[in-house]
Amino acid sequence: MAIVAYTDGSSLGNPGPGGYGLILLETEKMVKKEISQGFRLTTNNRMELMAVCVALESLKFTNTEITIFTDSKYVVDAVEKRWVFGWVQKGFKGKKNEDLWRRFLQVYKLQKVKFQWVKGHAGNVWNERADQLAVEAANKPENFKIDSYFEANKDE
Repeated sequence: MAIVAYTDGSSLGNPGPGGYGLILLETEKMVKKEISQGFRLTTNNRMELMAVCVALESLKFTNTEITIFTDSKYVVDAVEKRWVFGWVQKGFKGKKNEDLWRRFLQVYKLQKVKFQWVKGHAGNVWNERADQLAVEAANKPENFKIDSYFEANKDE
């Protein structure tokens, strides 16, 4: 079974209210699931990474082949160029979003993950839908969660 995920993050101000959106597609059965969530204060990079974390956490089985399509060079380069693994060895010294990178690494190691960068706002239907979900989530303060790690460490 192969899964495809399209993920995106949004922040209205950086930092500001933000959200993530993702679409999971199970290619054999053509099942689609959409997930989104907004936060009262966060950054765009945090929401890009959060979307990827939630996509991986949503998988029901380990060793699942998943291709994650994202317009975030921050996420793709950190993993594909193996920067994040160097950050781990250095204790994330001087790096932002340590909590989310550690969360990502916990689920990343359980799956067979491939990343595919896509250009944002370039007409890719699924990327555009993920963006729409993220922006909608960022614009719904009544549904906001608190990005407690970010809010506690935003001045560092």
